[in-house]
Amino acid sequence: MDEREIRELLLQIKEGNKDIDEALLALKEAPFEDMGFAKPDFHRGLRQGKPEVIYGQGKTPEQILMIAENLLGHSQEKVLITRMSQEAADYYNANKTEATATLFYHELSRVGIAYGSDEIAASEGKSHVDTNGTPTDGVTSKEGAANLTGNKNSGVGKILIATGGTSDIPVAEEAALTAEFYGNNVVRLYDVGVAGIHRILSKQAMREIMTSRVIIAIAGMEGALASVVGGLADCPVIAVPTSVGYGASFGGLSALLSMLNSCASGVSVVNIDNGFGAGYLASMINRMSES
Repeated sequence: MDEREIRELLLQIKEGNKDIDEALLALKEAPFEDMGFAKPDFHRGLRQGKPEVIYGQGKTPEQILMIAENLLGHSQEKVLITRMSQEAADYYNANKTEATATLFYHELSRVGIAYGSDEIAASEGKSHVDTNGTPTDGVTSKEGAANLTGNKNSGVGKILIATGGTSDIPVAEEAALTAEFYGNNVVRLYDVGVAGIHRILSKQAMREIMTSRVIIAIAGMEGALASVVGGLADCPVIAVPTSVGYGASFGGLSALLSMLNSCASGVSVVNIDNGFGAGYLASMINRMSES
């Protein structure tokens, strides 16, 4: 039961359409269900304002489908699935039921979004992105956020996602889709790393930086992009080190340490390749004025 349902329940009591015993029984519903291999948290949205997300890596396709069905069957309108394989997406679409009406799978970032109704059926299927990270198949950036995630962008500020290189885009798209999933306006600024620093100092890029409420800076190699952006921006910068780089990058450890040691003010760092964590945190910061 989420906050919206509890409000409706209290309103029904106020209007005399439901008695207190019925309401108490509804509120006593277990906050989770023990499925043996998982315990889906039905009250996550009530406690934290955002429902539970499924981390797909390490789970079987059958487990992902069953957990998604369980969450959608308990009034969660949609479910975000991160690190979802193509195999799991194919299995989901082949075995979905009315409770799991449709799945959008973003192949590049391996993000799946399951919906509990046919209202967003147009989102079903794969979507690819071009070299600038913009969804193709007739989907533009702003409309894409609504079409691909089922959300209309809210009136709160803009989240800018910048990458050092094209190889960082899969992590960036995970962050972008996560932020869009939660109803944020996202702008992508890809391949603006320090090897060609003039790219991020261009008039257009600087305008985006100066008008953003939160910036996610994503880079591998030496991870210098976060410090550069932090030295230009007047808003929080969330740095995401990626595992992109040659041997001495140690799978993203060099970028992580560089970002942690940044002398630019207002830079925070999430884990290596953690696009989801960055997108979620950026959404929380961007939407703080709503609470």
